[in-house]
Amino acid sequence: MARSAACWKWALASSRIDGANGIKHLVNMSVAATEVEIGSMISRTPGIKRGTPHIAGTGVTVRTIVRWYKLGMSVEEIAAEYPHLSLAQVYGALAYYHANRDDMDAHMAAEETESERIEQEHLRLQRSGT
Repeated sequence: MARSAACWKWALASSRIDGANGIKHLVNMSVAATEVEIGSMISRTPGIKRGTPHIAGTGVTVRTIVRWYKLGMSVEEIAAEYPHLSLAQVYGALAYYHANRDDMDAHMAAEETESERIEQEHLRLQRSGT
């Protein structure tokens, strides 16, 4: 079975024992084969989440997955937080992050700086009574 960089086929394998000689054989069962285009797992759509990369068909951004991951959560724990996501989708988000780490880190740092600036401005206005 040929595999491209962007497409994987998964097939179930099981073992059976040959009744005549008791030898265990590995049997390829392609009944449940599924094909996933890796490149279609992450979307960037202008006007949706300001063009931020997100898991296709969901509102979950790559940066949300990355932040959980950087806090020490496993892929399984992240998927449990978002039951509508598969493990493959969470791994896809992390793969996207690692492939675009410099750009993603710069955007996340800029967002954090802007968030801190807005919070400080809010606190300043509260203290001044405005």
